[in-house]
Amino acid sequence: MRKELASFLKEIRPLDQKAMQFARARQDQLTKPQGSLGRLEELSIQLAGIRGDALAPLKNKVVITMAGDHGVVATGVSAYPQDVTPQMVYNFLRGGAGINVMARQVGARVVVVDMGVAASLEPHPQLVSRKVAAGTSNLAVGPAMSSEQADQAILAGIEVVESEIKRGLDIVGTGDMGIGNTTPSSAICAAITGQPVATITGKGTGINPRQRAHKVKVIEQALEVNCPNPGDALDVLAKVGGFEIGGLAGVIVGAAHNRVPVVIDGFISGAAALIACGLAPQARDYIVASHMSVEPGHKAMLRFLGLKPLLDLNLRLGEGTGAALGIFLADTAVHVLAEMATFAEAGVSEANPKLD
Repeated sequence: MRKELASFLKEIRPLDQKAMQFARARQDQLTKPQGSLGRLEELSIQLAGIRGDALAPLKNKVVITMAGDHGVVATGVSAYPQDVTPQMVYNFLRGGAGINVMARQVGARVVVVDMGVAASLEPHPQLVSRKVAAGTSNLAVGPAMSSEQADQAILAGIEVVESEIKRGLDIVGTGDMGIGNTTPSSAICAAITGQPVATITGKGTGINPRQRAHKVKVIEQALEVNCPNPGDALDVLAKVGGFEIGGLAGVIVGAAHNRVPVVIDGFISGAAALIACGLAPQARDYIVASHMSVEPGHKAMLRFLGLKPLLDLNLRLGEGTGAALGIFLADTAVHVLAEMATFAEAGVSEANPKLD
């Protein structure tokens, strides 16, 4: 690991306990039974601790969608061809994808990043190029990338989120695009959580049972060939990861370093969170899990990280779609805390149960 990255990771600070105490006390004074807004109350308190301000609005919202290709696609683990990755990047840039629709609805801008698409993308004013290489190597026969490339991917993610912070950023969501990327995500999940590959590997883009069985064998082979060290997140990323996964891990630690809440999407973002928290365990407190993916490994990831998803809608699209919904809920949580009247302000009598 580069010295500047190691130093950066050590600088992530604990949550602001005073801001959290203020948020918790105010929640208890609002015109409602205590705890009646459930997870929204918990979320408002977490956001206060992250930002150091319980009442400041979430004005500037961004979803960072990172794209990359994977050499393991050559083994037949996906129902879609690799050509779909650049085609979907262009769809993002035209504003026609699911994430574009949801981001517009919640008032977030979408930042599209080429981390390693296996094609030469045409220049576009809204495309951020941080290409590490034209796709990873085939992790079934050797490391997906070098340790230097893993470093580069993480640093690129930090640079992207810090660039957005300079423009104005109050909350960030993570999204992905990359045909075949559930395979490295499953490998990361198995390597770090210790769960059996067959248990945490799903259908990805919609493969049939026979194809899924083949996918399980490919991942098992990758873990056997590469022997990633579960105690070394950078080694896991290099051996069985993806450039967009490393980039998103960089977004997570970069956001945490700058006290910006990061709302993660589904399975691929979950793999990035495993890498990020392996590098900097304190980054976990800055993460909001937007939803529970249909991919079976996602549950294992969130359990390992100690994160509770806000939603369970059977989503498995990726792109940052779940993160956009999570940003909406975060925005709602902050608005309620800041704008709902207290009992004193509203002239409403507080509950005063008589004790027997």
